[in-house]
Order: sequence, then C-alpha cells, then structure tokens
Amino acid sequence: MKSSISKLEGILWSIALPGFPQLLVGLWFKGALFVLLEIIINVQSNFNLGIMYSFLGETRKAASVIDYQWLMFYPCLYMFAMWDAYKVAGTKEERYSFLPFVMTAYTVTVGLMYSPKVYIFGKFFGPIFLPILFVIPGVLIGLLFRSIMIRYK
Repeated sequence: MKSSISKLEGILWSIALPGFPQLLVGLWFKGALFVLLEIIINVQSNFNLGIMYSFLGETRKAASVIDYQWLMFYPCLYMFAMWDAYKVAGTKEERYSFLPFVMTAYTVTVGLMYSPKVYIFGKFFGPIFLPILFVIPGVLIGLLFRSIMIRYK
C-alpha cells in the first residue's frame, strides 16, 4: 500500500476522478465518499451525456440534457476533492493554498450559471466548455489573493 503521493500526482488523479488520491493513500472513507458523491452528481446531472454532446460539437443539445440544479454541486465537490488531494500530498503546511481551489470553484460555478446565455464571438460554448474557460480566471484570482494574503498578513 502506498502511503504518500506527490502533489502533482494527487491533482492529476483527482482530475481523473475525485477520491482516487485519497484512496491511494488509504483514506478509505473520505475517498469512497468523494467517489460516491461524484457518481451521484454525475448521473443526476447527466454530466457525461453533456460532455459527449459538447465534444461532438452539439453544445445546444448538451445544454438541453444537463440538469443544472445537480450540476451546480459539481465544481465545489471537484475543487474540494482536488484541494484535499493537494493537502494530503503536502509535507508541510502552505499558507492559503486553498485560495486558488476556492476561487476556481466559484468562477466555474458562475460560468455554469451563465452558460445558457453566453456567446463568445457568436459561438455558444454551453454548460461544459464555458465553465472550463472559467477555470483560468479562477486560478489566477486565487493565486493573486494568496500572494496578497501572504504579503500583508
């Protein structure tokens, strides 16, 4: 049984499926809970079907099959599980390391809320690709807030 993982390994496994890094280090309850919650939200929101339609270029169809009420839970669960994997892999406490994850959960959720109405250059990105684009500002804002907090606290 592996007792530790690197931060990069934790984040990459968490991207594949929230809960995998926790299972890798033997945190069975927490890992199983993340996997179970991911499966419930994924199935209830029709997320995989939305992803499939989006990647096939049918973003309108993706928007019509997604259950937004359920999918709204996904960014927070996903980012929390990723932050937890990052934290579990850490050998020392990093001040405010949660901020990029929190801000990304927030911006992706906002991107999901606005996805039915937003067009970029006349193109409808839908409930999958628009929230993905909102990852970038979330990480950057979180890193900025983190650096400000470290500098002035």
